[in-house]
Parts: sequence; structure tokens; C-alpha cells
Amino acid sequence: MQITSGLLKAIISPIIFLAGCGGNSTDSPSTAIETGATATPPPTSAVTPTGQASRLQDSRIYTLDPTALPFGPMAGVAAETDRWAGVLNGSGYRIEVPKRWNGRLVLYAHGYDGLEPVLKVSDVPIRRYLVENGYAWAAASFSKNGYDVRAGVEDTNALALAFTTIAAQNSRPLPAPSKIYIVGASMGGHVAAAAIERETLETANNKVRYNGALSMCGVVGDTDLFNYATAYQLAAQYLGGLPATTFPVTDFAGKEERIKDALWRIFPLFPTDQGRKLSAAFISLTGGPRPIAEDSFKLKPFQDPVWRRFGDDGTIEGILTKNIADTTGIAYQLDADPALSPEEQTMNATILRVTSASDANPRRTDGLRWVPKVNGQFDVPVVTLHSLGDLFVPFSMQQIYKRRALANGSDRWLIQRAIRSPGHCDFTITEQVEAFQSMVTWEQFGTKPAGDDVLNPAVVANANYGCSFTRNTTGPDDSGALNAVRKILPSCP
Repeated sequence: MQITSGLLKAIISPIIFLAGCGGNSTDSPSTAIETGATATPPPTSAVTPTGQASRLQDSRIYTLDPTALPFGPMAGVAAETDRWAGVLNGSGYRIEVPKRWNGRLVLYAHGYDGLEPVLKVSDVPIRRYLVENGYAWAAASFSKNGYDVRAGVEDTNALALAFTTIAAQNSRPLPAPSKIYIVGASMGGHVAAAAIERETLETANNKVRYNGALSMCGVVGDTDLFNYATAYQLAAQYLGGLPATTFPVTDFAGKEERIKDALWRIFPLFPTDQGRKLSAAFISLTGGPRPIAEDSFKLKPFQDPVWRRFGDDGTIEGILTKNIADTTGIAYQLDADPALSPEEQTMNATILRVTSASDANPRRTDGLRWVPKVNGQFDVPVVTLHSLGDLFVPFSMQQIYKRRALANGSDRWLIQRAIRSPGHCDFTITEQVEAFQSMVTWEQFGTKPAGDDVLNPAVVANANYGCSFTRNTTGPDDSGALNAVRKILPSCP
């Protein structure tokens, strides 16, 4: 896509970045590169007298305003519903049940809310479709903000288990749901994928067996997300002429503008020769050549949230006590040729390599890991959506998930769909509804829906990739900014 100065305002001004979570993986193209300097940072937390490491997350106080929980009927929806709101184990919740309930319950897991001290409940994006078709839905605020997927899984499961009790307390006795599905976006997509994993069923304190899952823009490669973020930062520093020598890079903020000046004439629209190399490295790190990715790389509202994460220490803002990021298995590419050129060989041999602490995220005896795993071990229908241009949670997450599912024989339960969107979680309601319908029909009748091949490089690089499930038709619940961005992107036939 050619972006002229005349288009600049039209592109930048309407974009609203839908915040979520932030990675890539050692499952990146090519094999592990063992050479080069390595860095394993020391633990960043204190140790309690009992020997249990203390986390920054444990010291944070999150509060909920109960007066913000109640909610009214959705505008334009004729279906009558009961709506309840309250607090369960420190997590706020909303529940909506149609008067003509079909017996099925949908749990919704929201995305990353930063370290905001105030907890919030997000309505499920496909609320209109659900209540008009008889589904009950429930959503939790989670008892903690930050990238606390453990809290997300436990609090969502607890709400599912309490559904009939809450209904009875509100003078509507209900039978147990005949089916329970989980839907999540961004970090919530990690929650949804982790909730159906074998390890979660074995170790969660609140155990729920879901009948199917829809993960949208999800961190389905779990901690490999942070490998990507670290690798992208190190590549930017290397190509920007200020390579990192230690990790974490504690003085990154002081170097950031000089790095950007070396990579772009105008960040991030007009790259220098070094900036074009970084673009190629980014494409390789995030899933290989594919439509939309280069366009997204040039848009500041999509780059800025990624760069704000540069300089992190690998503990995921104190969710862990030790570094989880690992770049030892990443082969950096500076062009579309998978063979390593002499320049790429030099870069891979000399760029700083970061090694994760082996015990950064172990299995625990008190419930889930601090960052629950998505091992690819599941046996219920799963449908995923992922935009091709996502910089924050890149498309490579889907490739990692597919490889893990293949390795565990779970791939027969997985359907993945690519969407031709530039940002993070910017799906139309139509795309989300179709994905949900496909998952439920599959679970109910055994009819496996269509999906996209995410692993074949030639298929992914095709100019029409992502056209099969992209739906630009919008309605009253869609974002106007999303429409504006999509209109300037290469269209499908």
C-alpha cells in the first residue's frame, strides 16, 4: 500500500487502538541459533522468610466500584432478559439471561486492562446475537488487573460454577446449563484457550469443563508472546545502531528516539534502509510474509503500544518473579529469503541473546501456574480469529498454537481463521458471530467448519489470504474507526 502525505491524516486520525496484551516464539522460522552473547537477568523480587518469592502483583491493590456493575437492556433488542450484577470472590460480574433461555451459557473473558487499580466488567461483544438467540452470558471483571491470566481463568470458572446459585438468589431458579462455552479476546483469548487445557482441568481450583471455545486475537502461544516483544526490541536496537549488551535494557527510554531516528525519516511511515530491514525482521518474527502486515507496520497507532513495552524486565510487570523471555531460538531475517545471508549470519551471531529462567513459570501446588499454559492439549471444538496485521499479539501466535495442537493430536479440534485487519482485535461483529456460530454448530452436530491454513508459507503469503472469513459488513455495534482503517487496505476480489 502506498501511503501518501495526503492520506496520512485520514489514516491516523480515526484509528482507535483496541488494547489487549502483548509476543512471538521460539517456534519462529528456522532453527535455534546458539551463538552470540546471552543474558539471563537476576530475579527482580525479594524472597519472603518462608522461601516463597514475593511478586509485585501480590502487593497491588485492585478495587471494584459495585455501583458501576448494574447494566440495562441493550438498545434495539426486543428479547426480554433478566440482568444481575454483583461481586464474587473479589471479582465483579454481570449476567444476562433471556426470558426464553435456550439452556446454554456463554462465559466471556475480557482483554488486558493494564495495571489500572479499578476493576471493570466488559460486556461480551456479541451480546446482541446471544440474547436474541436465547443464550445466557456472564462476564467477570477478574479480581486482579495486569496480565493475570491465572486470575482470569479462576474467576471466570468460579462465575460459571455460581451461575445457578446467583439465578436462584435473584428469584429465578434455573437448571444447570446444558452447554457452557467460553469466549475471550486478547488476554481473554489466552484465558479461553487455557481454560480448556488438560493442565488447567488438572490443576485449577475452580474446575469447569467447557463444551467449546472461541479465542479471538488471543495469546494462544502463552509466554512465547514475550519472546517476540523482546526479540523485536533487540532487533530495533541492533539495526538502529545501539545494540543491547545486557538485559533488561534499563536505559532504553533514553535511547529510543535515537534508535527511531536511525530507522525512520518519519516514524513509522518512512523507513530508512535500516528501517526496511527491521520491517523484514518484524514480518519474519510475526508469522512470515502475508497481506496487511507491512501496512500495519507503517501505522503509528499500532506501533506505539508495542514500543511502550520495550525495556520490560521479562517478569510481565511483576506477574512472575524471574525473566520468562527467551530469544535463543530465534533466527532473525532481514529479507524474504529464508536462507541466511552473510549480513543475517552476522546479526544472528552477534545480537544479544536472552535466556529465560528455567523456573520462571513452574507448575504449582496451589492451583494454576502464574501464567497458565496453552500446551495444545484439548478435546473440545475450538475456533480462533486473528488479524493479519496485529503487532501487539502477532499472527505467529496462531502458528505456535497449531504446532502444539499437532504435536498433541488435538489439531482435529482446532479451526483457525485469518482476518484482513491491521490492528489488534479489530474484528467486525459479523466475523465474531460467524466464528461463534461455527463453533457451536460443530459442537452440537459434529460438522467441522472451514478454516485457514496458518502453517504453509506459500498459502499465508498469497495476496488473497484472509479473504475467506473477512466480513467488512458492519452494524450498530461496530467501530467506525475500524471501518475507516479497513477501507484503505488492499481489498479482496
